[in-house]
Amino acid sequence: MISISFSSHILEQWNVMEYLGTYLNHGVTKVVMASILTFYLLPWMLLIFGFLSSLLIVIYYRNSKLKTNCSDDFWDNARQTWAYLYDLYARMWHGYELHGLENIPEGPGVVIFYHGAIPVDYVFFVARYFILTHRMCVSVVDHVLHKLPGFKLLLEFLKVLHGTREECMNALKNGELVGIAPGGAREAFFSDKTYRLVWDHRKGFAHLAIDAKVPVIPMFTENIREAYRAPKERKLSRWLYDTYRLPVALLFGGLPVKFRTYIGEPIPYDPNMTVEELAEKTKTAVQNLIQSHQQIPGSMWKALLARFDKPQKID
Repeated sequence: MISISFSSHILEQWNVMEYLGTYLNHGVTKVVMASILTFYLLPWMLLIFGFLSSLLIVIYYRNSKLKTNCSDDFWDNARQTWAYLYDLYARMWHGYELHGLENIPEGPGVVIFYHGAIPVDYVFFVARYFILTHRMCVSVVDHVLHKLPGFKLLLEFLKVLHGTREECMNALKNGELVGIAPGGAREAFFSDKTYRLVWDHRKGFAHLAIDAKVPVIPMFTENIREAYRAPKERKLSRWLYDTYRLPVALLFGGLPVKFRTYIGEPIPYDPNMTVEELAEKTKTAVQNLIQSHQQIPGSMWKALLARFDKPQKID
């Protein structure tokens, strides 16, 4: 009788354990699926934040009852609010640090930077730079961004240009700082965790700097490609971009990895330097920043662990 009772007890426990194991397996599966979905949905959240920012700017604009073009003074308070909000996000989510600010001249200049899959680091730089200097960096972005509905006023608010030669020259003549990523969307989607530059033969920024007689300032953000990445298999994305210039890719990421933006020494204007020489010198300067400050190949997990490192002294 004791043996029968004991056997019955064991069978009952076994059923409970089997049920518990099945439940845990379902739970683990749900967690894994939720993590994967989150990994792919987070990049879209940035676009949603962009639309929300645009909506708030429209409300701010309409409440002002301003019927003519907006002046910098008009946008000043709104830009300050925007900068502090994005800087708070940068500090809390990525422990954002900015080094080498003294390398940016008080006058005009061209900032050349590596383009991550999603260049949130550049947005953080613009926000931090505005807070520290009260100057808004003029930005050149892909033409697709200008076609997004509802973004027109936001782009004006952020001093974002189509990137025409005339627009950039006017900004530099007005003493502005102009930010350009020569790699653009091609570098964003088709670079990888080795952080190779995908500039092809682009030298427009060098023409611009020489004609405007301004310095070129190289810039790079550590771990930018660890925050967001594009899949390794990108044949369709490459075909769409090469054929129709459509920057389409299934980006993933959103991890709170450590960001450190490094601003290199400026390359001064030299009347004896050719466009090709300046372009090559700038490319080398950005590559040197990558080699000095980025672990190659990049690692998402090591970039996450870097959040626990002691903050580097601000230069």
